[in-house]
Amino acid sequence: MSIMKAVRIHSFGGPEVLRVEEIERPEPRIDEILIRVEAASVNPIDWKMREGHYPAVQEEDLPYVLGRDVCGTVEKVGETVAAFRRGDAVFAFLNPRHGGYEQFVIARPEEVAPKPRAMNPVEAAAIPLAGITAWQGLFEHGELQAGQRVLIHGGAGGVGHLAIQFAKAKGAWVATTVSGDDLEFVRSLGADEVIDYRRERFEDRLEPVDLVFDLVAGETQHRSFGVVKTGGALVSTLSQPDRTQAAALGIRVLRYTAQPNGAQLAEIGRLIEDGKVRVEVRRVYPLEQAPAAQEAIRMEHNRGKIVLRVEH
Repeated sequence: MSIMKAVRIHSFGGPEVLRVEEIERPEPRIDEILIRVEAASVNPIDWKMREGHYPAVQEEDLPYVLGRDVCGTVEKVGETVAAFRRGDAVFAFLNPRHGGYEQFVIARPEEVAPKPRAMNPVEAAAIPLAGITAWQGLFEHGELQAGQRVLIHGGAGGVGHLAIQFAKAKGAWVATTVSGDDLEFVRSLGADEVIDYRRERFEDRLEPVDLVFDLVAGETQHRSFGVVKTGGALVSTLSQPDRTQAAALGIRVLRYTAQPNGAQLAEIGRLIEDGKVRVEVRRVYPLEQAPAAQEAIRMEHNRGKIVLRVEH
């Protein structure tokens, strides 16, 4: 029996419930991939799962390994897996059945894509969940097209800073709201209009847009109805926008949860290889400091992403 290190929860609660443990290394089924993890991203969904606020993880699923995205090397493949082989450098957005805070993780081929050669494992691990969330929000649900106008709320965060670059790469005009400390950062990503949400009201600055991509919710989402064109859309990762108000204004609204998609992840990888997208990694922690990493993302203003480095 092979043993590996993992960070698991046995009960829901604060950072103290995260335990570094030695557990049995998994074996891939015939249609699965075993990845030797080199880095794992930390996302807000991780501490929400830890606290028991995510319906996909219930008491009966404990003990549970957190973490939804990783970068590493293919260690082993099931006999029906043809797209990947041992030794391939990959990154992956995992489904909730398997967590990334561990030395080896199981993934399905449709969750995995080749790691961009231009990135090291820490940078690549920061991409999958945030990147797929941004991609699906903008293009799958928001239906953003070249030449259209999009307002991205929270443009300096993990999802937001990638969304700015994706929208620009596809030929859209991009406005974003950020704090004063992040104005130059988002300009460097290509944002056309940058609004300090603490000092200015975005609805006083902007002409109507085709899409609002909402990563903030609350009052910001409510005020966003005033800047969407008739026939446009308001898409949120956090809360369902008011459908009655949307119908009266003639716009589409929805709240969504990102789903793993290896094909989309591969397309994001190609944009990275072409030099059109970069990732901001704000801080790196060793795997054993997962509690501190989760508290940092929960309590602090974070530009870009936080990543765990996994040693073997």
